[in-house]
Amino acid sequence: MKILNEFKAFAMKGNVADMAVGIIIGAAFGKIVNSAVSDVLMPPLGFIVGGVDFSALEWTFKAATLASPAVSIKYGMFINAIISFIIVAMATFLLIRGMNALRVKEEAAPSLPPMPSKEEVLLTEIRDLLKKG
Repeated sequence: MKILNEFKAFAMKGNVADMAVGIIIGAAFGKIVNSAVSDVLMPPLGFIVGGVDFSALEWTFKAATLASPAVSIKYGMFINAIISFIIVAMATFLLIRGMNALRVKEEAAPSLPPMPSKEEVLLTEIRDLLKKG
């Protein structure tokens, strides 16, 4: 029972829950990005470069037979994955950049040091007079 209680305490910590939410949202965002790349960006890009469907691009080393499937390198799918990565990286960069900009604005407002009290001013004057002799 002690192990279960320790596990429960670990699983209910804020960092673990936040990480779980981030992973779930990240997976959903990944699906959105994949759909955006394959269904929205690649068809017009393929049209611009001459009607090429990038997902169908491949180098075939051995054609399919009744006994075995084709052996090929699907470089078109690799191109789609690279474009997906660039989109995710750009979105992440813009998000972090925005967060940093907000953080800099908070830090940029310098607070003025508090004004010394009358006693501190008087003691500073006495110290300066004593230094002079």
